[in-house]
Amino acid sequence: MDLRDLQYFEVIAELEHMGRAAERLHRTQPALTSCVRRLEEACGAALFEKTGRGITLTTAGHALLKWAQRTRFDVESARREIRDIGRGLKGTINVGIVPTAAQFLLPPAARELMAEAPGITLRTTVGLGDILTPLLHAGEIDLMVGTEGSKEPGFTSQFLAEDLIVVAANSTHEIFRKPKPTLKDLRGYRWVLQPPGAPTRDWLDQTFDRHRQPRPVVQVESTMLLMLPSLINETGLLSFISRLHLQEGRSGAALREVQIKNTTMRRRMVVTYRESGYVSPAAQRLIGLLAKHAAATLG
Repeated sequence: MDLRDLQYFEVIAELEHMGRAAERLHRTQPALTSCVRRLEEACGAALFEKTGRGITLTTAGHALLKWAQRTRFDVESARREIRDIGRGLKGTINVGIVPTAAQFLLPPAARELMAEAPGITLRTTVGLGDILTPLLHAGEIDLMVGTEGSKEPGFTSQFLAEDLIVVAANSTHEIFRKPKPTLKDLRGYRWVLQPPGAPTRDWLDQTFDRHRQPRPVVQVESTMLLMLPSLINETGLLSFISRLHLQEGRSGAALREVQIKNTTMRRRMVVTYRESGYVSPAAQRLIGLLAKHAAATLG
């Protein structure tokens, strides 16, 4: 099989339309049709079937797509490893990172890495796991720094540290007037939280469910985790955030933990990358520095 045919096949499979694939690839439709025909002859099976105005992968097509992507990753890894021979700590690292790690772990790790290797370029994408995981699968990022999830075939994770998520409020909030606040007491206040589906929001909702308490009354929903400390500080709302934000001077807001039994969520921060992929010396060094600063910050 020709590598270029496999590259074209990936685009056709993504767009499920010969015309749009031809436009993106700057090739004619007959050229792409010939590409598919060559692959089908090599595989001995049809790869696409017509559906309305477009096309969709057959079972054989899905199987080939998996191997085409793996071949592309392997070829790119080979190129990068050969290019990096003798270069030392140089090159570009594409990192996907969740907001908490981006705020507290990446800056000191990047500072130290740049001091050691000024020629390194970091390209970062900040987002939650549902955004970053597809990028890692597609090879658009080299490393994903985030919370540990279920293990996926073909990927490996390195533990960094444990992060604690706690109920938090402005340090002057009236809840701190109660000697020993309880989960039931939280019902009387409004919250700023991530939308349902976010792991921390779901965990908190399920905690209230388990104790047969009404779920928090959410007045503000936000996917922008970096703005939560300021929102808590300015609005007087309760929230559920990393304990890191409560450390003096960390977030610029005067926040305190509302210490209540059974409301501390533990999550493991990890770096995830392709198991068989090439991890450059620069990326390996960044992983080491992230682990070092995670231990110092979260340990």
